[in-house]
Amino acid sequence: MSKSFKLTLDILIGAALPILILKYATASLGVIPAYLLAGLVPVAWVLFDLFALTRRFNFISAYGGWSAVMRGALAFWFVDGALFAFKDSASYLFAVIVFGGSLFMAAPITRAIALQGLAPDTPQRRAWTDRLLEEPRVKRALWRSAAIIGGTNFVFGLANFFINWAMVKERFGTAAFNDQIANVNAITRVALVLPDMIALFWAFRLMYKAIYAELPTTEQVDHRRGDFWELVRRREDALAIGKTGEADEASAPAPVRAPVRPALGTS
Repeated sequence: MSKSFKLTLDILIGAALPILILKYATASLGVIPAYLLAGLVPVAWVLFDLFALTRRFNFISAYGGWSAVMRGALAFWFVDGALFAFKDSASYLFAVIVFGGSLFMAAPITRAIALQGLAPDTPQRRAWTDRLLEEPRVKRALWRSAAIIGGTNFVFGLANFFINWAMVKERFGTAAFNDQIANVNAITRVALVLPDMIALFWAFRLMYKAIYAELPTTEQVDHRRGDFWELVRRREDALAIGKTGEADEASAPAPVRAPVRPALGTS
């Protein structure tokens, strides 16, 4: 499955289909069945993608899976008003806790994302990657990326809460309630998701730009040809040469200084 087709399915099933169910299937299915179906279809798609299509179990897939399970469980929390606005914003809160909370840990969660993206496939490459991620410039970029993702989710989560609170006024269990949810989702799934994706792209670009800046060249690399690991190897060779030079300089005997003789004619 191509990435473009997969992205199209994500948009259609994750965003468009729930809106259509709430808008046009409430009358035929019933208010609560349509409400649950609209909430569970995106969750089922994420889990199907995780376990049947991509079948890649790593930090990013685990994060997406846990987020989907949380949304699925919250679908059965039948509330309205401010509580519904809070429930609809829970995914943003989850991101704030994961990324923002990691700022208080020994390493930000973006380190795991970077490690997953670089994908070292041997113990030697894993050691190289660990040293690369410990560079001061890279560590600063990892902290900033986590702060950007956590901060943007906090801002957009607040915006999502107040938009839902302002637009969803009907009581739960009515057709008008489902219709208002469809209307607000048609706004928030575009107005908030797109800038959130831009912020995510910016954070990842900041992170990987710092990583590539530590390599011995700024030329474009192709991971499929192994260019990246060739550059990392050159970096390791340069570091080894530098350490050898420092060790030789430290072990070299101190120069012998000739005794200073007094000049003739002095007492």
